[in-house]
Amino acid sequence: MRTVLSGRDFRRLYATRLISQSGDGVFQVALAAYAFFDPESRPSAPAVAGAFAALLLPYSLVGPWAGVFLDRWRRRQVLVGANAVRAVLVLALAAVVGVGGPLLLVLGLGLVVISVNRFFLAALSAALPHVVTDDTLVTANSLSTTSGTILAFVGGGVGYGLRLAFGDAPAGTSGLLVVTAAWYVVSALVALSMDKDLLGPDAHAGRAETREALRDVAGGLVAGARHVWQRRAAGHALLTIAANRFCYGISTIMVLLLYRNYFHPQAVAAGIGGLALVLGATGVGYFTAALVTPHATRRIRKQTWAALLLVGGGVIQLVLGLPFREVLFVPAAFALGVVAQGLKICVDTIVQQNIDDAFRGRVFSFYDVIFNVSFVSAAAVGAVALPASGKSYLLLVVISVGYAATGGVYLSRTRARTRARDTFATR
Repeated sequence: MRTVLSGRDFRRLYATRLISQSGDGVFQVALAAYAFFDPESRPSAPAVAGAFAALLLPYSLVGPWAGVFLDRWRRRQVLVGANAVRAVLVLALAAVVGVGGPLLLVLGLGLVVISVNRFFLAALSAALPHVVTDDTLVTANSLSTTSGTILAFVGGGVGYGLRLAFGDAPAGTSGLLVVTAAWYVVSALVALSMDKDLLGPDAHAGRAETREALRDVAGGLVAGARHVWQRRAAGHALLTIAANRFCYGISTIMVLLLYRNYFHPQAVAAGIGGLALVLGATGVGYFTAALVTPHATRRIRKQTWAALLLVGGGVIQLVLGLPFREVLFVPAAFALGVVAQGLKICVDTIVQQNIDDAFRGRVFSFYDVIFNVSFVSAAAVGAVALPASGKSYLLLVVISVGYAATGGVYLSRTRARTRARDTFATR
């Protein structure tokens, strides 16, 4: 970490991420409190699933188009522009909430903010190899993505405290959103301090013109998929994290419903506080993964470490989740935080090391699409399978088995590929 942090360019990119993602935490608290923790309503599983789908699915449609631009526009300019656009949109959202605008309009503006945010995060991932060396990429991924997520949790804690200070009226939510806009402005100013050509993309003679690429996005997706498929390590890693995201998505909806409608059905403030504690434990798990994963992957393959995390996550969720006791959900959240972030660090690095820079923007945009589609699919399953209370023994067992099975299949596939490569090399 000392080696990575010694680079001035990395520190500026890192600061851009940290400031922005801490603002994301404030934004998410404001939006969740307004949409899910209204004292006068109790959301059902289909309502929660529908809200997540409304916020996440649209980016799955625009993501491929975004990748075209990430591989053509200066990524430093993308970071600056995305933060500026989000600041303006959040201020507009604050005005809508302040005048008591309809929830549908609030969610509509929210989904646009989140869509721009995913574009921003994809640009960060595509830019990272330009500010660190290849041998420090695992540590850089571990430090930047994990710290960013932890800062999002910290921002969520700040947002929770500010919400208590501002009150749960619409004016209080508007205040939170104004604070978020200020965060994004500062992040844009930090990004502006980097050289405009620092973060790529690299010049590539074989790259299609922008107009041609936009005319044939579907063809570009096929080409990107073929590029990933030719690099099986990246393809297997993306499929694995998609399966993990599906299981994690169902768990997220379950926990939200449990804290809103089961553990504290009449005490909204207590429900938000309990959920904040779970999110805090998840953040500590993310931080732990950042410390442990670089050491683990120096001793065993990244693929093996990812598989062990998934199998362990399945066992822990089964043991700590089945009693459905509130106190056990805190250590369970910590463990799943370690699993989720440890896996993401490995997958990010595998993809970055196996994909050409000319394709990185499209691949990481596609990566985000996989994230969202997997989560929306989980939301659809949760809407059908979960009761309003969120308590389901059967679904919890299915999720646990899903974690463990994903880890086992991934390990077997990567080992088979390694044996085949070694056999070919011997011949």
